[in-house]
Amino acid sequence: MKKIFSGTALVLCCLMYLGYAQAQGGAPSESMMVSGFKQALSIGTEKAVQMVSKPDGYFNNPAIKIPLPEKMKLVADTLAKAGMQKQVDDFTLSMNRAAEKAAPQAASIFGGAIKDMSIEDANKIYSGGDTSATEFFKGKTSDKISRAFKPIVSSSMGEAGTTAMFNGIMSKYNAIPFAPKTSIDIEDYVTNKAMEGLFVMVGQEEKKIRTDPAARTTDVLKSVFGK
Repeated sequence: MKKIFSGTALVLCCLMYLGYAQAQGGAPSESMMVSGFKQALSIGTEKAVQMVSKPDGYFNNPAIKIPLPEKMKLVADTLAKAGMQKQVDDFTLSMNRAAEKAAPQAASIFGGAIKDMSIEDANKIYSGGDTSATEFFKGKTSDKISRAFKPIVSSSMGEAGTTAMFNGIMSKYNAIPFAPKTSIDIEDYVTNKAMEGLFVMVGQEEKKIRTDPAARTTDVLKSVFGK
């Protein structure tokens, strides 16, 4: 089959085909279900990874933008009052840049999870809720993604100056008399937020796949599944 579908449209096609087949009294075979989900989810997850990996994929997306750690809110407010808002803003941007650089590592991990998908997995995804595929990926890949992201995040933070900025910000803050002291593992924080953001995007794609008829954007889809 030619590549004429977007990631969302192709997955929607597979999902709707299963429903269509059942409605016609011909439930899809187990092998067809697994094969269809593997192909469709491969493209869908690839799209999510591509979206977060591009410049500003995290930073300009309010749903997944990595904010300052909660423990740094007082730090940021204090430094802003001292005329250092730009340093705080630059630091926030650099955290998101590190996440964007790490995100491509998830592609092969998702691919491995999809390759190993069983009939039982496919049935659970098919009969599950709006984000059952996302939950499948979380269960299968979270540990591997975290381990893959951590060194990339660490390296990217070093290259982008995030770590140096963080150390400088905390040094300036801790030098302020009577300021409450705080400690943060910034690499763990960015790694976890990067992973959370990726799963948010996978979840959003899955919800579209399951609920948005507008994804029938080709003549083939319209012909097979009606208006």
